[in-house]
Amino acid sequence: MQSFRTELENPVVEKDIIDLEKKIRAFREGKIHDEKFRSLRLARGIYGQRQPGVQMIRIKLPFGKVTFKQLLRIADISDEFASSNLHLTTRQDIQIHYVSLDRTPQLWAKLEQDDITLREACGNTVRNVTASPAAGIDPLEPFDVSPYAQATFEYFLRNPICQDMGRKFKISFSSSEADTAFSYIHDIGVIPKLNENNERGFKVLLGGGLGAQPLLASIVEDFLPEDELIPYIEAIIRVFDRHGERNNRNKARLKYLIQKIGLPEVLSLAQAERKALKVKSYKINRDTVPAPALPEQSAIREVVIDNPFRYEQWLATNVFEQKQKGFYGVYVKVPVGDIPSATARKFVAAVRPYIADEIRITQNQGLLLKYVRKEALPALYAGLAAIDLAAPGFDSPADVTTCPGTDTCNLGISNSMTLSRVLEDLIYNEYEDFIYNKEIKIKISGCMNSCGQHGLAHIGFHGSSLKAGTKVLPSVQVLLGGGTVGDGVGRAAEKIIKVPAKRATHVLREVLDNYKENAFENETFHAYYDRQGKDYFYQLLKPLADLTTLTDDEFVDWGHQETFATAIGVGECAGVVIDLVATLLYESDEKLGWANEAFAESRWADSIYHAYNVFVSSAKALLLDKNINSSTQTGIIREFDNSFVSTAEIKIDGTFNDLVLQINKNEPSEEFAKSYIKQATDFLTTVKTKREELVQS
Repeated sequence: MQSFRTELENPVVEKDIIDLEKKIRAFREGKIHDEKFRSLRLARGIYGQRQPGVQMIRIKLPFGKVTFKQLLRIADISDEFASSNLHLTTRQDIQIHYVSLDRTPQLWAKLEQDDITLREACGNTVRNVTASPAAGIDPLEPFDVSPYAQATFEYFLRNPICQDMGRKFKISFSSSEADTAFSYIHDIGVIPKLNENNERGFKVLLGGGLGAQPLLASIVEDFLPEDELIPYIEAIIRVFDRHGERNNRNKARLKYLIQKIGLPEVLSLAQAERKALKVKSYKINRDTVPAPALPEQSAIREVVIDNPFRYEQWLATNVFEQKQKGFYGVYVKVPVGDIPSATARKFVAAVRPYIADEIRITQNQGLLLKYVRKEALPALYAGLAAIDLAAPGFDSPADVTTCPGTDTCNLGISNSMTLSRVLEDLIYNEYEDFIYNKEIKIKISGCMNSCGQHGLAHIGFHGSSLKAGTKVLPSVQVLLGGGTVGDGVGRAAEKIIKVPAKRATHVLREVLDNYKENAFENETFHAYYDRQGKDYFYQLLKPLADLTTLTDDEFVDWGHQETFATAIGVGECAGVVIDLVATLLYESDEKLGWANEAFAESRWADSIYHAYNVFVSSAKALLLDKNINSSTQTGIIREFDNSFVSTAEIKIDGTFNDLVLQINKNEPSEEFAKSYIKQATDFLTTVKTKREELVQS
């Protein structure tokens, strides 16, 4: 614990890490329930793996930005604490695996020395804020969205309104109408716009999501002025926190709340929250993400390109001219998103002389390098080729997106990593012309939850299983026709057919061959798919679903030697719901402490929201004693009035609803915060007294 104090300069971060260490110790001593502890560690980026006794650590990198120093720090951390590998994710994070729980506070402290956090990388929180990797250099962008993404990350990190929601909340910033950050699959997705007066603002989309049931977001604002963006997001999150599902995790996303009560009602509720917001307008500091230091203009070493044709392919598929004339962005294709730590060090050494000190992780698990001079491209290519990171075909069918699947994930059903490599090899060896195709995306997930984004793929696969007689074999669900249209419009892929996993290669051949043979000249894959229709592809692929022709090797999954068996663990993607009375009262005490602490620091809005949570968790505790388990916070408030206030078991002035919902009827002033905390304190005392009576009766 002392080492944290000497290594860290930020007292807030230091407190976080010391608190984590204390919670781990209490968990080991049996003082914190297993499920409660799970939610605590998830909110700190610590995720249980498929393998017992070790953890996956998710490192939160806002909009995928990482410097040379930070990447080297993460590589060192992976060597010291994990498996000497860095895994790039579709949400622009880096994950490391096989970490001991007891070492996570020390790991976190070492990361924070280079301004890298684990906080709220998992759990029921605002997850990593993503953005188009080319933001800042995109020739199509109206303006750079990076400062807005950074401001959003900073505003909601540790914000009381989003520390214990019903489930996760995802936000994206696309750099242009090309929508390369997929606004249409996010809880809130935004696209930059300029109005007729050249003022900045955003098109706003609400309520998208993939998962087992993809739903596309609705456009709710065509032009929201830039200073209104963060207050708008806060109001929506407050509505999701209060009205969103909390018991059934499969329905605990904003998209389902919109389905349940309707988009107009969600927007009306958000408008009603505006009075309680910490700020009504939030001016973004446009300089918060400064332009990176450019590489020094020095003599570029001459290199001999061993394979000139491959180099020309790389130039055509991985390189583009930035909006800053004379400089080029270079994409690096990273197979399955894995970079061994030793390779990460060689990578930094290879690229450092030629690029700016700012790398962006891409949504398809690659890397974007910035500010490369034209004369430096051959040397950069040679350096990347020496470490096998110069493959052409970035973001083409030869660049397959995948989640870790059964390699490490509890929810994985079948292997996705090896299948990804197999399909990429197939494209390079049999369909090399497709490396120039920037439209068709192939994406794979190990289960239906779409961490590999199969729900927005032109050609997608997700892990599943099939039964043949008494035996079970690995399979993939085939999906077609998804993807980005542009400017907030997207398409969810349609399920076509389920086939044995070993036949995924045959599926890809059938679809690509059919497209090559039957598509009109310059016809897009979307247009081709729509013209042919879903049933056409079902009939095309139906012979591959014939289980009467199975061979022995089809009962063995890709990358495995043993016969397949389904072994799905308990997923932690969305945290857990805790329904233990004692734990809830413990939480109420803790939240009251946070309320008083925030009040002492003059953070009136934060103190009020903590006090609000004291009311809700305390009321829920008493309701559980009556076996009443409401699935939303508004339900808890209503049921408490019905079960305790109207029956006079608990005496308060007026209704519990009126008492608690003062929160959105008042400005977050010092006077109201003081009064509201006092009322929450009195209510908690009343609840504890009632609880004692119930226990003793």
